Amino acid sequence: MGSIVLVVRLVLADVRRHQVQAAMLLLAVTVATATMALGLSLRGVSEALYEQTRAATAGPDVVALSGDPGPAVTSALASLANAPEVIAHHGPYRIVYADLTTRDSTSSPVVVHGFAETPGTLNRPLVTSGGWVRPGGTVLERGFATALGIGVGDHVTIAGRSYPVVGIAVTAATSIYPWAAQIGPGGGPSDYTGLAWMTRSDARTLASSRDLPVTMALDLKLRDPAATEAFIEGHDISTTRVNFHSWQFAAEQDMVILKNSQPILVVGSWLLSFLAITGVAALAAGRAAEQTRRAGLLKAVGATPGLIAAVLLTEYLALALVADVLGLVIARLTVPTIASPTASRIGDAAGLTGATIATATVLAVAVAVLSTLRPTLRAMRTATVTALAATAHQPRHRPWLTALSALLPTPLLLGLRLTARRPGRAVLQACSTATTVIAIVALLTLYAQPERGYGLDGSSTLPNLRGEHDRQLMLAVTILLIALATVNTITLTWTTAIEARANMAIARTLGATPGQITAGLSTAQLLPSLPGAVIGVPLGVGLLSLFAARNSAEPPSSWLLGAALATLLATAALTALPARFAARRPVAQTLSAETA
Repeated sequence: MGSIVLVVRLVLADVRRHQVQAAMLLLAVTVATATMALGLSLRGVSEALYEQTRAATAGPDVVALSGDPGPAVTSALASLANAPEVIAHHGPYRIVYADLTTRDSTSSPVVVHGFAETPGTLNRPLVTSGGWVRPGGTVLERGFATALGIGVGDHVTIAGRSYPVVGIAVTAATSIYPWAAQIGPGGGPSDYTGLAWMTRSDARTLASSRDLPVTMALDLKLRDPAATEAFIEGHDISTTRVNFHSWQFAAEQDMVILKNSQPILVVGSWLLSFLAITGVAALAAGRAAEQTRRAGLLKAVGATPGLIAAVLLTEYLALALVADVLGLVIARLTVPTIASPTASRIGDAAGLTGATIATATVLAVAVAVLSTLRPTLRAMRTATVTALAATAHQPRHRPWLTALSALLPTPLLLGLRLTARRPGRAVLQACSTATTVIAIVALLTLYAQPERGYGLDGSSTLPNLRGEHDRQLMLAVTILLIALATVNTITLTWTTAIEARANMAIARTLGATPGQITAGLSTAQLLPSLPGAVIGVPLGVGLLSLFAARNSAEPPSSWLLGAALATLLATAALTALPARFAARRPVAQTLSAETA
């Protein structure tokens, strides 16, 4: 217990001394684990919402649909209702294909289901606002109504006739908005479509008065809900065209709108983790001399290598685990909104699974260990006398490089020498820049994709929810990546300035101005950022090609070039302020501190 108490006290003392670094580690790991947990949880949450909606609305196990009119269809559907595997059925009922227009002239295809005024035991839509169907009125599916921006009491025009909206409801018998049609007229392909309910007589009158296409549908409840595939294969009706949609198909269709969400979040979490490792590694490298001296002091008072490793690593591991908990809490609170872009489903999102929690925790631990392992091993391996002496590192003398660099302007000369003396730091900055550019390229590519809206004839009056959802997620991930890259750039600049303050002070005694010192420190970050920005563009395009459709559009080259240039300009602006503060320190004070 004495060793544990000692480690805890030393860790707490170090966290209090370096609160900014602790906050940066918490931020980086929190956003990475939250994004990873969100990406891994989407499928489970979507399925949970469907299951809860299905239970609340007595959703069918199989829906049989036929676009062929006539008595043959009625007979075929009746034979399905009498099958021994079926224990309950609803219908047959009409599905009428029409157009709907709101008062603000927003138009959309709609399918109208003709239902009884008293819901039955199967396929019983749940009214969430208003009441159920009555003669002369219509009930809209909640996801469709939300997209239209209308509610109970509003009026809509369906096939040229005005109807009051008497209620809003949800159902699990169809897919979420905008895939309510299930099949198109005559059994063909369907377009983006909303769902409305009317009484049976109103639906019949609507179809006959306008000569609209009609599909007949039958809802079935099976003795074994899991045996839907066997039931469908055993009732292949060859005489009529009957399409079967199982409840498993409906649940899978819910995930279509989230098809790109999982790659965006999961790959985004990888990039965020990489930036987190980059930032924390920069912090650890900046504190390497301090940690080495700290290890030497511990060795001098009799600490074992194991105790020293525990002290140095526990701080980062503890902060990473706290950030992991914060990230999981954020993911749990956020996932219902992300997993349900439409309002077509009800219920509470399930908690994060054990596999998701374990994966996020492994990610947090990996970030902490990979970032700090090298400085920790270096501190442990350094001899006690060497660690306490804290001698300055003697750079290797290269006469040809000195002669060549002497021809350069002073800011470029200083920046090049700082970069050459810290190649590892330069690699971190280049990787940070490349990661940021990859995210920006992905965002620009998403915005460059052509989209078909959900309105009538593909009109954008009703936007494409899937495209909007993908862009919002990608924008959020990109903002987080830019925020972490910004912190990393400032950290790398400030760390470099602190470590090089003696060299910069000597340069000032030889005639360099504070402006040249500032420009030199900024140049030290811009030099590795340039190849990072150049490499980031093709890497971003290549990464997207793994997930994009074959007919996806590429963003204009001017967009990509602009993204790379904007990243470099932002890097220059971000490095100017900390470099300026470091360059304004008095020369005498700096050299006196170094001598002492």
